[in-house]
Amino acid sequence: MAEQEAGKLESGKLGQVQAAGTVIPEAWVRTELARDPARPYPMDYIDALFTEFSEIHGDRAFGDDAAMTCGMARFHGDAVMVIGNLKGRTLKERVSRRFGQPNPEGYRKALRAMKIAEKFARPVFTFIDVTGAWPGIDAEERGQGEAIARNLFEMSQLRVPTIATITGEGGSGGALALAVADRVLMLENAIYSVIPPEGCAAISWKDATRKRQAAAALRYTAKDTLELGCVDDVIREPEGGSQADPGEAFSLVNSKLRKHINELKKLPLDDLLQQRYDKFRNMAQFYQTV
Repeated sequence: MAEQEAGKLESGKLGQVQAAGTVIPEAWVRTELARDPARPYPMDYIDALFTEFSEIHGDRAFGDDAAMTCGMARFHGDAVMVIGNLKGRTLKERVSRRFGQPNPEGYRKALRAMKIAEKFARPVFTFIDVTGAWPGIDAEERGQGEAIARNLFEMSQLRVPTIATITGEGGSGGALALAVADRVLMLENAIYSVIPPEGCAAISWKDATRKRQAAAALRYTAKDTLELGCVDDVIREPEGGSQADPGEAFSLVNSKLRKHINELKKLPLDDLLQQRYDKFRNMAQFYQTV
């Protein structure tokens, strides 16, 4: 398959790729890399980069969501809070975790963890690899939209340093509910978008097979989102993507996290909150000259 051939290309050397006579946009090549089932998931980064992880369960309102993990941990000796969505490796795990798509109680559990972190002055690290929040009727009945909106509001004024890292897919409000952070980092082959390319193609052209064209139009690669000001830094990946050498990927992420958390900890709290507010208020502003 052309997509499989393109997915084997070296990370950082992608472009308009021609494979088996088909031109494949760089955005779609990176989409294939971001979706590779061998790619490290958020829990893999948590296990590799943090110690003394102690998981928190339940939202104290409805139940526990297997698609979201939260817990206290240590990062190079410092007490922190870590949060991430869980996809699962086996088919049974994926079904039980709804392929990593959280329910409202998952977002409420994450918010509960963030407020604990705020109470004890612990920085918050979130790891994101989600196509979107769970779209089921049960989720809507329990207030999916309100849960996401509440996280956006609360994260915007959380009184501790926050760092969000998009490791694979960052989809829609399901990702943004964990990404209103002081620093939003993105792996080189990750994607960050309001909608998956298949959905965009189905809406725009009534044809989901035009997903490659949609991927290019959405401008959701790490390079694009950095240029648009939607993320603060891009983390380089090993050749072939993080799945090719997870150990090196963990080391690269670790270095960036240490750099950014050390910078954030030096800022007075009022300056930290003002910079976070200004950053998100300035996104998506367009100016037209006459």
